[in-house]
Amino acid sequence: MVWGFSHRGGGGSRQRGTFLSVAASHGSGAFQPSDLARLGRGVCFEPGVLVFHPENIEIGDDVYVGHQAILKAYFKNKLTIGDRSWIGQQCFLHSAGGIAIGIRCGIGPGVRILTSTHELPADPAVPIMDGALRFAPVVLEDGCDVGVSAVLLPGVTIGRGAQIGAGAVVTHDVPAGAIAAGVPARVIGHR
Repeated sequence: MVWGFSHRGGGGSRQRGTFLSVAASHGSGAFQPSDLARLGRGVCFEPGVLVFHPENIEIGDDVYVGHQAILKAYFKNKLTIGDRSWIGQQCFLHSAGGIAIGIRCGIGPGVRILTSTHELPADPAVPIMDGALRFAPVVLEDGCDVGVSAVLLPGVTIGRGAQIGAGAVVTHDVPAGAIAAGVPARVIGHR
């Protein structure tokens, strides 16, 4: 199967390429707690939580996972959540590159944690989705807190006890004890 798209640059010729299916289902996200690689004691899954690749998810003791959160593990790498951490409502954790959440971390409602991205193809006529995938882990060290609707991009580490402000877009590491906010996030103070 082939697809075509128009591109006016480079003489206005019509380009053709190989079709890569993106329409295949990833499954329903329905799960049983026993499906997880590790499930600690006292874990609370609120209604509407979706889990993908539960065999690659490890959850510690006394963890809260809020309504409609999506824990999207991948066929490789792990999603680990440390003891007594809190995952807010409608969070999206995509761990293709791996996510490690420490002990007693707070992740506010609507937070997005992404661990993969498409490289920009050298040829602008090639769709970005056809660029090579790059994977990089995200690490949240013990005791940090991520504010409502923040976005953590691939490869970042949030240091021990750091605070990320609501709506921040984190593109670089945040040191331990720092307070970071903004788009893109920058350190604005220390605890």
